Amino acid sequence: MAEKLTIIDFVEKYVAKYSKNPFLWEKNLDTNVWEPTTYEETLSKAKRIAAGLMALGVQKGEKISYLSEGRDMWVIGELGVLYAGAVNVPLSIKLGEANDLVFRVKHSDSKYVITSKFQLPKIRKILPECPMVEKVIIFDEVADKQENEMYINEIIEMGDKFLAENEDKLVERYRSIGPDDYANISYTSGTTADPKGILLTHRNYTANVEQAHSVIGVTPEDRMLIILPLDHCFAHVAGFYTMMSYGASIGTVPSGKSGKEALRNIPSSIKEFKPNVMLSVPTLAKSFKKNIETTIKKSGPTVEKLYNFALNNAIKYNKEGYNKGGFLNWWRKPLMLLFDKIIFKKVRQGLGGNMKFFVGGGALLDIDLQRYYYAIGIPMYQGYGLSEATPIISANSPAKHIFGSSGKVVSPMEIKILDADGIEQPFGSKGEICIKGENVMAGYWKNPKSTADTIVDGWLHTGDMGYMRDAEMLYVVGRFKSLLIAADGEKYSPEGIEENLVESSKFIDGAILHNSQDPYTIALITPNKEALKAYAKELGLDPETKEAKVKMLEKLQDEVNMYRKGGRLFGAFPERWLPAAVCVLPEPWTEQNHFLNSSMKVVRGRVEEAYKTNMEFAYTPEGKNIVNDMNMASL
Repeated sequence: MAEKLTIIDFVEKYVAKYSKNPFLWEKNLDTNVWEPTTYEETLSKAKRIAAGLMALGVQKGEKISYLSEGRDMWVIGELGVLYAGAVNVPLSIKLGEANDLVFRVKHSDSKYVITSKFQLPKIRKILPECPMVEKVIIFDEVADKQENEMYINEIIEMGDKFLAENEDKLVERYRSIGPDDYANISYTSGTTADPKGILLTHRNYTANVEQAHSVIGVTPEDRMLIILPLDHCFAHVAGFYTMMSYGASIGTVPSGKSGKEALRNIPSSIKEFKPNVMLSVPTLAKSFKKNIETTIKKSGPTVEKLYNFALNNAIKYNKEGYNKGGFLNWWRKPLMLLFDKIIFKKVRQGLGGNMKFFVGGGALLDIDLQRYYYAIGIPMYQGYGLSEATPIISANSPAKHIFGSSGKVVSPMEIKILDADGIEQPFGSKGEICIKGENVMAGYWKNPKSTADTIVDGWLHTGDMGYMRDAEMLYVVGRFKSLLIAADGEKYSPEGIEENLVESSKFIDGAILHNSQDPYTIALITPNKEALKAYAKELGLDPETKEAKVKMLEKLQDEVNMYRKGGRLFGAFPERWLPAAVCVLPEPWTEQNHFLNSSMKVVRGRVEEAYKTNMEFAYTPEGKNIVNDMNMASL
């Protein structure tokens, strides 16, 4: 049985082993040079911060809210919080509304807040509603520091004085931390109600790192560029701690004042930092692919034609990943090696030139996207997890991967697939994914009911639907709790139809299907308004006229009808689950309007609640016709 390490034990172990290795990389914006911080330097500074927090009065188990862009100090500061025996409450910088921040800071009972100068205005705005906050600690200097604020450098100075006189007290504090002590309260996006605070223990984290070793590995020389938010446990486990356990290093993208600025910095950071590994989500993967294809297109028709031939050749040779090659495809390999040298190697240079693979998380990664990246020589290994599992449950890897799967289940961990009646399903049969292991959260903070509903007899009920291909490989196919349920009780997972509606039509940006024992299924669609306007202009119509909008709606209906008899995609899905009515929505789903969560997953409950009136109208004779006043108003 593995030793139950705390994060403190874990860090001490690997810092001792890799003390002189670089662990953190950050770009110096004055010199434009990426500068390293070694393992021992990281820990030394973290302990100074921990000592300073103790000098400030931070007690073991107290909560500290944490709001900052990704940077070295994010990681060092969090380690300081943990070494002080406190509990970190990481907050997303995308939380733009005061209420979102207020709820999390108050609900977590945070007495302290650590933040950056860019996020400080948000904190100042909410403080009148958060009287329990005693002190705000700022990473950067500001011109108008207030009485209840202090700089992290002041904390470090206090820490140095504390260590000179009371080093034994710091050691006593962090050695008193046990595996079951809380390390982190990670809040959900609050899909249907108030966000839930996921309680993750020290052992949750170290156990999941150990489990991650069973599916994927790196070398001490490898660098990971983390372009995902650091407040999520995916960045913690797959990033900070797993890389630390291999003696490897991590870098963060210079963020600037906003998320948009950070996005603009990603391409240059990749080229400069030359990472070997990156964490990614489908949205970023699609963006990278689009940029590559744009560059190829600009190179002229000859290069584009050669590129497409090379790509198709590689895709056909690779098949589903695990079964690549074969007797009938032997002749494709020499071609593939040639094209890799003259085409794909240059493509990879745009991603730094050293990339070995991506680790994909968040929403399900399109199988064609997996095939694409594998073909150009940078495999994107789809994984699956959720914060309640700290988060990794399964992942594809160089050793074992199948396109379209969610990968090999991590070990040690138990998994079973249950139907709606709680009966375990055999291989190949779909049901709710349930797991049991040391990576399962301690529960939801101040929410025993939700905890009891989610963890039953030690088994975490994920709310996701999937099946096991065999004893190792997991396939996630959709949300178990978001099934279409017909009036006769039959159930169906809608994700396949929804994804196809988007992928097969340039006029549809997003789609959600709904049927809760209703007469028929309806679709909630976010249209691509620019594509529809262009279509209207092709017909010689002014896009703002009623006549044009009628044609736009009819075009959307045609796109849905592609799956019905006579359509080019007829037979792809069962007829009874195809939408009989369409609600055209007025705005896209974004993180800003809270219809997408931080993992770029659609928050179904929130969308359905916001457009409840539209949905009710869709079940009327007038609403069943896509050309109706409500849909017209959305264009």
